[in-house]
Amino acid sequence: MKHIILGKKGEIEAVNHLKNKGYKILQTNYVNVLGEIDIIAKDNDYLIFIEVKTRTSRKFGRASEAVNFHKQKKIRDVALLYLKKNHELESNVRFDVIEIYDNEINHILNAF
Repeated sequence: MKHIILGKKGEIEAVNHLKNKGYKILQTNYVNVLGEIDIIAKDNDYLIFIEVKTRTSRKFGRASEAVNFHKQKKIRDVALLYLKKNHELESNVRFDVIEIYDNEINHILNAF
């Protein structure tokens, strides 16, 4: 239960970080039959699908390491269904990861 609260707190911090950078937040916690994407945002000409990973420390490695090949494939599949349903197949797409450690935010552009 504690990790769920930590994750939600991290997602809120990530949204605030993105807004401060001028991103337009289109959706948070987008869910379809294939899974979930934490944040969908727009920055200039890019539609960005963002996975947020929140950790209390780097003791067990970087948070972004949890976004392994299997997780990346799942995010891509969810994103493709989103693009089809929203008639956005011609959009420029990017996949980012945001790592949150206490008060530190690391935004990895084009993470995969």
